Amino acid sequence: MTVDALIVGGSFAGLSAALMLARARRSVLVIDSGLPRNRFAAHSHGVLGMDGIVGSDLLRQAKAQLLDYPTVRWLSATATAAQATVDGFAVTTAGGETWATRKLLLATGIRDELPALPGLAERWGTSVIHCPYCHGYEVGGGAIGLLGGHAMSTRMAGLLADWGQVTLFAHGMAIEPDELAMLQRRGVRLEWEQVVGLEGDAPQLSGARLADGRHLDLRALFVTARQHMGSALVEQLGCALEESPIGVLVQVDAQKQTSVPGVYAAGDASVVGNITLANAEGVRAGISLHHALVAEDSAVA
Repeated sequence: MTVDALIVGGSFAGLSAALMLARARRSVLVIDSGLPRNRFAAHSHGVLGMDGIVGSDLLRQAKAQLLDYPTVRWLSATATAAQATVDGFAVTTAGGETWATRKLLLATGIRDELPALPGLAERWGTSVIHCPYCHGYEVGGGAIGLLGGHAMSTRMAGLLADWGQVTLFAHGMAIEPDELAMLQRRGVRLEWEQVVGLEGDAPQLSGARLADGRHLDLRALFVTARQHMGSALVEQLGCALEESPIGVLVQVDAQKQTSVPGVYAAGDASVVGNITLANAEGVRAGISLHHALVAEDSAVA
């Protein structure tokens, strides 16, 4: 059996796209590995009408509502291979099953590469965080840090000053005079000594240990992780990638179609965002994919 749309990834973008297609009475298969990017965070904030909801609860509710539609099928598995066929695409799972589809949507997300700093990984999502709009308010002000060393560090440090008293750990990065002036105006403290470890009862944080032996008190540390594709399917299919300041993204057009006709992408794999943006991009991709199916069905043979 060939489905109209196969969606790889059942988190926010994938679920949103699937819902649009289900409501268009199209056959949909969602293949999901059960490892959403936000699984490290206890709560999800900044989601209109559901501020503070547990992310896993939100996904569970959304999945249950989606599966009420009779044209939707869910497969808990890891998609390991994908290729173009005469009639569309074939996707194979780690269990050896192969599924055929007319159109393919990749909502496979990204993988965060965390800095190799002792004490960081076990605090990720709790006291070591990346998005101030998602988690900054809950820090509650006070001393917060930003681990620098990348192109967005100075801009991010100035932004974070609305959430607390910021220390930017330069980690060897050069700071231009105009950037330095901006940081001073925003009340950001610069620390040139390297951070060599994080301290406190994990997953909480009491502070950073510096190379010269000092301990600097911190309530939270913001980190911009390097992003990599969450699935090898993107490269297997030959989808074009583009660089962002924090890693690679799948290149998509206004309809969320990749450089490979019939392959769409939505969510963290194609846009730097959060739950709300992932939902919106999923809706856009689902509607665009449906339009493509209708155009195909309407074409003169």
